[in-house]
Amino acid sequence: MIRLAAVLYILTATVFAGSAVIAVLTMHLMAPAQIGGAFLAGLVLAAPVSVLVARNIYNALNGRGI
Repeated sequence: MIRLAAVLYILTATVFAGSAVIAVLTMHLMAPAQIGGAFLAGLVLAAPVSVLVARNIYNALNGRGI
């Protein structure tokens, strides 16, 4: 399951960090600290999401249901 979570983290981190940076730039917050903070927040938020999705996929494939 850890490998599945790692692969999912690559995908979800890209989506979350990219969305957070776009949201910051849309609000005309152009300071590097604000952009970097949004990027890091996206990376941190992607970790539990990828673990939860990986757990649900793993359980569904092993017949345990969701």
